[in-house]
Amino acid sequence: HVQLVESGGGSVQAGGSLNLSCVASGTVYNRNCVAWFRQGPGKEREALASIYIFNENTDYTDSAKGRFTISRDNAENTLYLRMDNLKPEDTGIYYCAADAGCPLCGVYCYTYNHWGQGTQVTVS
Repeated sequence: HVQLVESGGGSVQAGGSLNLSCVASGTVYNRNCVAWFRQGPGKEREALASIYIFNENTDYTDSAKGRFTISRDNAENTLYLRMDNLKPEDTGIYYCAADAGCPLCGVYCYTYNHWGQGTQVTVS
């Protein structure tokens, strides 16, 4: 049974930074595609960034590009999301996801076999 556990969320002022982590039980991060999503208050869940394990190709949505960086450490079974220059509109619950069910890895994919429980990020 695979479990994903996010951490690193919190409250920060606009312009600040946070580094989210997602630790997996089991070797889930050697499986194709992993990603970060978020869900703002009253909004639908949106993709932010994805990374393809085999070649480390990354993909970002416009809202994340230039400010967020996705990375992973297979040895530590951990996925990261570094977030800089945070804005109030970045407020939401952030989720990691692993093992995509799409033909290609990218932020267009919303079908994942494993999801974390989320970590809250509040930017004021």
